[in-house]
Amino acid sequence: MERIFVTLLFLATSCLYAQKYTTKTGVVKFEASVPSFEEIAGENKTASAALDTATGDMAVLALMKGFRFKVALMEEHFNENYVESDKYPKATFKGKVTGLDVAKLTATGGSYTVSGDLTLHGKTKKVSDSAKISKSGDKIVVTGEFEVTPAEFDIEIPAVVSKKVADKVKITYSFTLAK
Repeated sequence: MERIFVTLLFLATSCLYAQKYTTKTGVVKFEASVPSFEEIAGENKTASAALDTATGDMAVLALMKGFRFKVALMEEHFNENYVESDKYPKATFKGKVTGLDVAKLTATGGSYTVSGDLTLHGKTKKVSDSAKISKSGDKIVVTGEFEVTPAEFDIEIPAVVSKKVADKVKITYSFTLAK
């Protein structure tokens, strides 16, 4: 009897675990460039993400010091003057994918609404976008983009450089998640 109970417990745990997909190598990029000025863009290739396919719950964590820039001085200014990485070391997203049915996912993917709370620079804002979600083998790929403004997160852009920074910052993400 004990063996049956242990076997059932193991199977139940395995089924529950199998619904969670994760990565520690997700890519988050932002673009705040203005035409005729130097590119302002950063990329983080070490974002962590988790997706519970049973509930659609999704969570993302990106360390601010993980963003890389073409110009080292820009990276330094980003961390010290704008996002204040020592004080606010991470950006997080906690939300939900609406209508996700992993059994219906294909390699070409479909469009799903992802909405939730984005926390950055100590401020939280509701965000929503249409993400493309596909499945290839045992991996789920989630990609999308949305826009925010620095002011929404109390990120101050000094007047002397304000014309060189876009009013709206485009955020793109790509997560290849595995069980």
